[in-house]
Amino acid sequence: MKTSFFKIALGAMVGVFLAWTVVFLIFMVFGFIGSLMGGTNVENNSVLLLDFNQPIPEKSNNVASSPTDFSFEMDDVTGLYDMTRILEKAKNDDKIKGIFMDMSGTSMGNATASVVREALEDFKSEGKFIYAYADVYSQGAYYLSSVADSILVHPMGQVDFRGYSASIPFFKDMLDRLGVKMQIYYVGNFKSATEPYRLYGMSDENKLQVREYLEGLYQVFLEDISKSRGKSVDELRAIADGYQLRDADDAIQYGMVDGKAYRDEMIDILKDKLGIDKTDSKKKVKTISLGTYATTMEDKTEKERVVVIFAEGTIVDGEGAAGSIGGKKYAKLVRKARKSDKTKAIVMRVNSGGGSAFASEEIWRELEMAKAQGIPVIASMGDVAASGGYYISCNADTILAENNTITGSIGVFGMIPSAQKALKDKVGVSFDTVKTAKYATGISPFMDIGDEEGAIIQEGVDKIYEDFLKRVSDGRGMSRDEVHEVAQGRVWTGKKAKEIGLVDAIGGLDDAIEIAANMAGLETYSVSQFPKAKKPLEQILEDITGQPVAKTQTAIQENMIRTELGE
Repeated sequence: MKTSFFKIALGAMVGVFLAWTVVFLIFMVFGFIGSLMGGTNVENNSVLLLDFNQPIPEKSNNVASSPTDFSFEMDDVTGLYDMTRILEKAKNDDKIKGIFMDMSGTSMGNATASVVREALEDFKSEGKFIYAYADVYSQGAYYLSSVADSILVHPMGQVDFRGYSASIPFFKDMLDRLGVKMQIYYVGNFKSATEPYRLYGMSDENKLQVREYLEGLYQVFLEDISKSRGKSVDELRAIADGYQLRDADDAIQYGMVDGKAYRDEMIDILKDKLGIDKTDSKKKVKTISLGTYATTMEDKTEKERVVVIFAEGTIVDGEGAAGSIGGKKYAKLVRKARKSDKTKAIVMRVNSGGGSAFASEEIWRELEMAKAQGIPVIASMGDVAASGGYYISCNADTILAENNTITGSIGVFGMIPSAQKALKDKVGVSFDTVKTAKYATGISPFMDIGDEEGAIIQEGVDKIYEDFLKRVSDGRGMSRDEVHEVAQGRVWTGKKAKEIGLVDAIGGLDDAIEIAANMAGLETYSVSQFPKAKKPLEQILEDITGQPVAKTQTAIQENMIRTELGE
């Protein structure tokens, strides 16, 4: 009886598993068939629907994925570059009458928000409307929404408007109590990444730099809102300092929003704007999402091209995963670009807080070789291009940043934990060694690093810092001491970086592409984007079939043709 029971139970489990597998594959196949059916038909009198509930990568689909992510969605994760192009197309599309921004949640960096905001301003230049709505506006959501013709908030909602701050957790006391020693080696009084592990609070130098860059970011935030809402920067500062926007009525009173509305009332407002009879419940507002509208885009193809390499995420050794910058992978991308006869210029779009010095050097070297071939190299900075992110930008012929880009952080650190005391005091474990040479044990998390070994590590960190200074010095045409004066791990806003010579001009990716094309003497050209990113579902299908998605799509297309011909 027991054996029969277990056989039946096991059979049932296998059956359920196979059923779900079949369902999963059906969803994937239908998703691909849908993607093969051609472009989207945009209806007349449509509204482009925007929401920003997920982070915006620099390049579409170039995002880190988790092995636990199971999604049947076929939509792209629209990147910043494609988003601006889509908004430009919508501006000139007579079928798109306006934009509705659902600002229930936003997740983007300061520079990214500025680029999107500028694209929305450009959209309005054709006389088209933008309406924004949210239950509660975060500061980032309000910054983006301030460009709208009309900003509406839920009657019980709020606009969060209180200024910028930075709160940094410190772990030194906790580590002391646990008996864990963080052995830290660094260069630069402003290289603050290690402070939470070696100090109990912010150093004076760190407070100085954080206060300065926060004020720089805040000033851009206030100035942009001031232009859109017709309020002076001083007025806006006063509103934030007094925390005067405590509910929806306050937001209306101080002229920060244009009215209150429930979501159904917001829809009626859109109907009025579009000339739709709101008394007829059958008549709907025709909306189209950004991702769906993106399928109407067509890229021109020219023989000569500007290659844009999107370097976003942490810089790591090796190939790296999606959403990171693998030194080996990105060196290959630059190498492939520079060896192609079609490549006439390279733009490095950088959005990275840094990472591996070795990987940064690999990428730097390939960019140097591209320049040696006579290929112009332009660096375009996004939200962040700091530390290693600046390293892979510093040798560009021209460096552009946004006013509110965070850059610099020219410094180096190493951090090695030792649990020797914790193991001995907490659990009674200790280590003893026998070695054939003085430094044979190497670096171990179970033993403290001796003074002589520590001096060797610090010497290595100092050398990497000097190499970094040399890279910047050569790239920027500055002396070693001039670079050191603005380096030491200190971060700057893009605006300040231009003043001190770390950046050439304020501008975005489109400006960088235009400069690259001009330097290459191009009148007509294509823009090629790298790395090639896959949709999450495409990656899953490749893993299942063991072959590239393109082959799978071709097979599906061929089968569809045979079916249509009656084979």
